[in-house]
Amino acid sequence: MVIAPIKENISTDYSLENWLQSPPEGTEWVNGELLEKDGVTLKHSRVQAKLATYWRNYKEASGQGGEVYTEAPCRTNQQGRRPDVAYLTPELMQQFGEPAVLPQSFPLIAEIISPTDLAEDIIAKSQEYLQSGSEEVWLVFPENRWIIVVNKNQRLIFISGEIVKTQAVLPGFNVAVDELIG
Repeated sequence: MVIAPIKENISTDYSLENWLQSPPEGTEWVNGELLEKDGVTLKHSRVQAKLATYWRNYKEASGQGGEVYTEAPCRTNQQGRRPDVAYLTPELMQQFGEPAVLPQSFPLIAEIISPTDLAEDIIAKSQEYLQSGSEEVWLVFPENRWIIVVNKNQRLIFISGEIVKTQAVLPGFNVAVDELIG
């Protein structure tokens, strides 16, 4: 889920360490506060489910293995996050197993952007993921039918009528922007 600009603070006495041990459902730990994620619409949920299904089906059909998650908690260098969709490689699954919270960002992450999200926050979040172990972040804009794929070396924009492709993780995956968002 995406965090909307106005977030409900549900506790200021909750530490990152507490969140990492047992993250309350539907929360992220951001800037020293436990925040409830909000801003989810039916369209957001539909796109999230479709992308998770596409990534899962592709990793199975291609034999690449790994696992696809939705709303799975991970730790970045600064925060406790729950990306909308995330892919964990077989190598990292073997290294970490399945802890309560992944101790780094997932290698491939997608965030579904809501109309109330602020551009500065979205860009900062994608950079936070990349600085914490992600190799590729998808920013999916359902209302505009845009998908921005970000990695450490490039930023690519895919629009309606185009095919979006993974760049660094889950090699060979592609889907029409209109099929995913439409």
